[in-house]
Amino acid sequence: MATHLENNKTMWISIVGARPQFVKLAPLCRAIEYHNCQFPGRKIEHQVIQTGQHYDREVASLFFYQMKIGAPKYSLGVGSGSQGTQLARMLARIEPILYTQQPNWVLVYGDTNSTLAGALLAARLKLPLAHIEAGCRSGNIGQAEEQNRIVTDHLSQLLLVASQKCAETLHREGIGLHGDRAGRRITVVGDILLDALQQYSKLSEEDGDIRLDEFGLKSKEYYLLTFHRPENTDDVKRLRGILEGVGNLDTPVLFPVHPRTKRVLSEQGITVNGNIRPIEPQGYLEMLTFEKHARKILTDSGGVQKEAFYLGVPCITLRECTEWVETVEAGANRLVAPSPNEIRAAVFEDCEADWNGFAPYGDGTAAQKIVEELLAIPN
Repeated sequence: MATHLENNKTMWISIVGARPQFVKLAPLCRAIEYHNCQFPGRKIEHQVIQTGQHYDREVASLFFYQMKIGAPKYSLGVGSGSQGTQLARMLARIEPILYTQQPNWVLVYGDTNSTLAGALLAARLKLPLAHIEAGCRSGNIGQAEEQNRIVTDHLSQLLLVASQKCAETLHREGIGLHGDRAGRRITVVGDILLDALQQYSKLSEEDGDIRLDEFGLKSKEYYLLTFHRPENTDDVKRLRGILEGVGNLDTPVLFPVHPRTKRVLSEQGITVNGNIRPIEPQGYLEMLTFEKHARKILTDSGGVQKEAFYLGVPCITLRECTEWVETVEAGANRLVAPSPNEIRAAVFEDCEADWNGFAPYGDGTAAQKIVEELLAIPN
C-alpha cells in the first residue's frame, strides 16, 4: 500500500460524478496548476475520480473538454440505478483507490451521491475530508441532496463554504465552534461556481449569436427551462404542471432535456408541445449562453439558480425551498410550486432584484483560497 508520506508528496483526490461537479472542479484544477507553476518544489498531485453517476457519457466528456480539464485518472462507470444500487457501486469502486493511494485530502463537491460516497469512505478509512460548498441547507430533510449535505458536513474536517450564511448554519449544528471535539474547521471562500463563470463566460459568448440563430431565438425573447430533480420528474402531476405552465407562454421556451426527465417523459407517454422547444442536453458553454440571453430562467437546479443571479437574469425556481436563500432575499429568485397558474403568474410579474448591491458569494477567487486552506492544514 502506498502512503502519502512517501517522497514528501502532497496528493489530493477529487471525487465527482455529475455535471455541476465538473464545473466546480475546473477552477480548482486551474488553481492547482497555477500553484505548481509558482512553487515547483512543492507540487500538488491532484487525481480525479469520475464515478460515472452522470449517465450521459458524451455530455460528461464534453464538459471536461470544454473546460480544459485533463481526463480523470479513474472513470468508474457507475451509471444510473436505484439509490442503494448506485451508492453501493460507488463505495465498492472508490474504496480500493482511496485505500491504495492514501491521499492527504479527499475533496468532495456539493450534494450528490458521489459526494456522500466519498465522504463515507474518507471517514471509514480515516482520510482527511474537505467539503467544497459546505453548509447549504434547503430545510427539506426528505430531499436526497439535503441528506447528503448534512452527512457530508458532519464527517468533514475542513468545510469550505460559499457564504457567511452557510457558516452560520454549520455553527447552529455545532460544527466549527470553539471546543468542537472533532476539530472541524469552517472557512468562507466564496462560490467556486462564480470562479467558473468568470473564467469561461467570455468563451461562451464567442459563438453566442450563432447558437441562438441555430434555434431561431433572439436575445431576451425566449425563456429557458431546465428541471431534473426526482420530486419534479417522478411525480407525474408536478411534471405535467410544469409543462402546462410553460407551454402557452408568450415567447418560445427552450428546454434542454435532462436524461432523467427524458426517460420519464417517454415512460409516461407525455408529449412536449406548445411553445416548448425540447433540445438535447447542452455543454457548459452553450448553457451559459442560453442563460445569459434568456428573458427569465425556470429551473430546479441549484447551480442554474446561482448562474442566473450572477448573470442578472430573473430566475423562477420550481421548488418550495432552496439551499441558495440569498438569491431569494435579493429578489432575483422566486420560489414557485409547480402548478400551471403559479408558474404563469411568476413569469409575468415584474422582477425588482438588487443585482449590484448584494454579493454574498465572494469575488470569484474561491479556488485559490481553497488551495491555500488545504495547504495550510498539516495532515
